Order: sequence, then C-alpha cells, then structure tokens
Amino acid sequence: MMKVSLVIVSKDEPCLTDTLDAVQTLMPGLLDEVVVVDASQKRLDRVRVEHPWVTWYDYEQPKGVRVTIAHQRNIGAGRARGDVIVFTDCGCIPRAQWFSRLLSPIFDEGEWITCGQVELRGRAIHSQPDWSGHATERYTSEAGMSNFAFRRDVFDAVGGFDESFAAGEDIDFTWRLVDSGYRLRWVPDAVVEVVEDAVGGPRRQMRRAFANGAGWAHLVRKHPQRLQTALRNHSVAVVYPLFLLGIPLTIRYRAYPLLLLIPLWRARHEAAPVLVVLHHLFTGAGVLAEVVGLAR
Repeated sequence: MMKVSLVIVSKDEPCLTDTLDAVQTLMPGLLDEVVVVDASQKRLDRVRVEHPWVTWYDYEQPKGVRVTIAHQRNIGAGRARGDVIVFTDCGCIPRAQWFSRLLSPIFDEGEWITCGQVELRGRAIHSQPDWSGHATERYTSEAGMSNFAFRRDVFDAVGGFDESFAAGEDIDFTWRLVDSGYRLRWVPDAVVEVVEDAVGGPRRQMRRAFANGAGWAHLVRKHPQRLQTALRNHSVAVVYPLFLLGIPLTIRYRAYPLLLLIPLWRARHEAAPVLVVLHHLFTGAGVLAEVVGLAR
C-alpha cells in the first residue's frame, strides 16, 4: 500500500490551525504524515505545540528573497516520506470524502496526478463559488496547489517547483507536467473550502492580484509556446495592462477612463463590482511591473 503525505506551506497564517484540525481526522488510516514547512520565524509555535503529530520544518528565508512559496513546496515534497504527495494550503478545509475521492483515481485507476475543486467559505471580491477549479472535461491543462495530489516520481521527473517565481509557480509546475506527457485528472467532487481569513480583506487581495499579474507575465516569458492559449484564457492580464498603458491618452481624450464602465457592467452581478475592476487593474499593474523589470 502506498504511503501518503500531506504538505502545507505557511508564511505566517494562523488559519493553519483550521486546516490541521480538519485533516487530523484523516490520521491514521487514509493519511500517513502531515508536513508543515513554516517560514513564520517561530510566530506559529503555538500552532506547532497544539499539533504535536505534525512533522514541522522551520524555514529560514534567504536574504533578498521576499516570497518563498516555491522554495517551501520543494522542501516539503523533498522531505515527505510518502509515495503519494498531496498539497493543500493554510485555511483550506476539506469537505466530506475529499481525501478518498482525490486519491481514488491514483490508487484504483492508475492515474499519476489528480486535482480537485476549491471553493470559498465566506466573502471575497469575486463572489463566484468556484475560483480555482475550472475544468469541465476529464482532464485539465493547469491547476493550483490548494487541492492537488501526485505520485512522487512526477515531482522528481520535472525537478520540482521553479524558485524564480514569486507567484504562478503552481501553474508553471503543472504546465511542465503536461509538457512532459502527464495528464492532470480533474476530480470535481473532491472539494476543499477556503476560510474567509485565508483570503483576507480587499487590501490583501489587491496585493495578491499584483503578485499574480507579475507571475503571469513571468509564465508567458518562460512558456512562449503557450502565449496564444494564455492570452485567450487569461484575458484580464492582457486587457488591463493595455488600458493602463493608455492612461496618458486621457490628456487628449478625456473620456478614456470611461472605458472602465464596460467591465463594471459585466461585473454587475458581483457583490462589489468596483472592487472587481480594481482587482483587475492591480493584476494589470503587476504584469507591467514584471515587464518593466525584465526590460531593466
């Protein structure tokens, strides 16, 4: 029987407690080990003490590196003892039968990789119920790491996560898996919910949008062969940088900013349409920041 390790990386998220409390019911039996790679510099020691059954690794952030998610994922997968590795994130709470449904295609059908749906518990800028999983077919072309499982050989085959990414390392990882001939099995009924504290308020979500925009630009630079598909599937990261570049046109065309009325109308069914558009603008700003950084 294959052993299974669950890996969670944390910077300084107290909602890690919610996730650990939820997955403890899976041990022993379905889950053999939970690995936490923590970069909080001891600020989460209370969580560690309250969960002595967790294999805990303190991560020292290298000088000059601000975001270390990819680094921590590599350490977690590298040190995990399982034949199958599952990733989830702080604040993710599994629904009933999540683990067995996510792993069943690997154990029973010979699949190498599975990924499931991520839904929000509470409110966010985007109010749609599913903001991660988007596949409608049996297999998908990309996935995040909040609900992801794979055989260890898969990780070794592509060399883990690219640590040059501050955001988007998960999409890069899955793109490289697909390019290497692997298939990402979509398991829509394997669901984790994200607590509202993990999403954060508007300010945190704007910072994340900026980082994701920069990560998207980095992705396209690394995978130019995917440019056409990326442009089609991630139009926000194209339209909004172009809009921001056109801001100087306002000097001559005073009505230029009124173009934002179009996305505001499209977002009219969201709880906060203005915040949705602002979120997209921050994404566009992140794209431009990455492009300018490359130019320098």
